[in-house]
Amino acid sequence: MNSTPATPTKSLAGTGLLAALAASLCCITPLLAIVGGLGGVASTFAWLEPLRPYLIALTVGVLGFAWYQHLRPAPAAADDCGCPVPSKPSLMQSRGFLATVTVLAVLLLAFPYYGARFYPAAAPKPVVATSTAPVLQTSSYRIGGMTCEACARHVEHDVQQLPGVQSVQVSYEKGTAQVRFNAAITPVAQVEAAINGTGYSVLNPSATR
Repeated sequence: MNSTPATPTKSLAGTGLLAALAASLCCITPLLAIVGGLGGVASTFAWLEPLRPYLIALTVGVLGFAWYQHLRPAPAAADDCGCPVPSKPSLMQSRGFLATVTVLAVLLLAFPYYGARFYPAAAPKPVVATSTAPVLQTSSYRIGGMTCEACARHVEHDVQQLPGVQSVQVSYEKGTAQVRFNAAITPVAQVEAAINGTGYSVLNPSATR
């Protein structure tokens, strides 16, 4: 029989969804930064990364309790003659609403594992033929502040936009970046500024080498 949960489904679902969003916000903001052109905000929520396991546990716990409240049997309301009258839950209290929120929460929690696919691929740029062959150099950097693969794709995207850059390879697992570029067109300082402009930081700038 149907019943209205003692604890509002809407409140529990909202809490679970917010916890799921917070758990992956550090990996969602880099993509939003590219779409909105706000590179500096990409690492704003990097401090949430250590809290991700706890936020995942909170999401699972809250939504699990919401489902328990929603599915457990409860006495139906009675009319004036004492006959049981099944209560009809509102849309926000319905099973369909809770199922939709649960699916959205799962997608948010899994975003760090598939979010990098939304970034445009950084294809190597062809070397333009000139009277004198360009002198390309490769610099390796240690990058601080990256929390998932989406962060690496963000760095690649922004650095690849520099005119003198031929290729960029960023590894989230190693926390490194390799940039091949023409220093006559784009100086080393400009490459490093582009990396820092994403909100992450170059841990071994050229001035310290």
